[in-house]
Amino acid sequence: MEQAIGVLATRQVAVGVVAENTLAGPVQVYPEEGGDPDLLRKMTGEEIAALIARQVLVAAGDQPVASVGVGFPGIIRNGVVEEAPNLQQVKGCAFQTALSAGLARGGVKAPVLILNDADAIAAGVAASRGYLEKLIRIWYLGDGVGFGRYPYAEGVWEGGHMVVSLDPKEKYCGCGGLGHLEGIMGHRAMRLRFLDMEPEEVFDAARQGDGRCAGFVKLWHRALAAASASSIHLDGPGKFFIMGPQAHFVDLGLIGQYIHEMVKMTPLQGSLFEVIPGGTDLAIIGAAVNARRAAG
Repeated sequence: MEQAIGVLATRQVAVGVVAENTLAGPVQVYPEEGGDPDLLRKMTGEEIAALIARQVLVAAGDQPVASVGVGFPGIIRNGVVEEAPNLQQVKGCAFQTALSAGLARGGVKAPVLILNDADAIAAGVAASRGYLEKLIRIWYLGDGVGFGRYPYAEGVWEGGHMVVSLDPKEKYCGCGGLGHLEGIMGHRAMRLRFLDMEPEEVFDAARQGDGRCAGFVKLWHRALAAASASSIHLDGPGKFFIMGPQAHFVDLGLIGQYIHEMVKMTPLQGSLFEVIPGGTDLAIIGAAVNARRAAG
């Protein structure tokens, strides 16, 4: 039976075989635990593509491959990485062509799809929860902020860089833009804003009544609500899933209150928010699912 193979390539390359919208075996990760965590940052786009090709060939074994999907950070269109803030050396790389060539040299001529890693996670959530016929969106809260959408659609979809503030002092986004969601909610941005406190300490202090921290926590939630409301006004209501290392800070009650204030047109009301665990496994499943669908 032909296999669909999913890949997540961020700080590591994680590869898995996917069957019937679930992992069909263990996920192989390179470099393994204890390896160089910055390995991909030191490689060119072509070298990363060659590494992924080798890992896919190992995962495939002697079984035929129907399609390969790769979740990758950045703006990706037509198989080209147009922008990758966390892997800047890959900018401009024709990643899909390079990966297809590497697989072909190993005897695999399956169609390849390269997509944003957050879109891959969104597809994985849809597949694992039986929502493949519905619109869902995810917010991934980590060093930055990722926005994923399923069904997959052409576009940029850099939702983490939505403008949610007109204050010119809001300049903490890693891309350098003013007023961005990531400049408020991202771990890196919070560390820059509170140079003497970790994000955990900021939220703890807010619970203890610290005025400055409490004001920021409200801003943090209002920013996520504003970005979600913008998405609702463009794409309609639906389900939003929140995940990632910073997701445990989310107060769903506050999000619901702010969304109610921001979305007033009756046909656009009714969106739901849920905090869920996961990341790598869901991205692998979602990359494979989207690749299989793209291949027809």
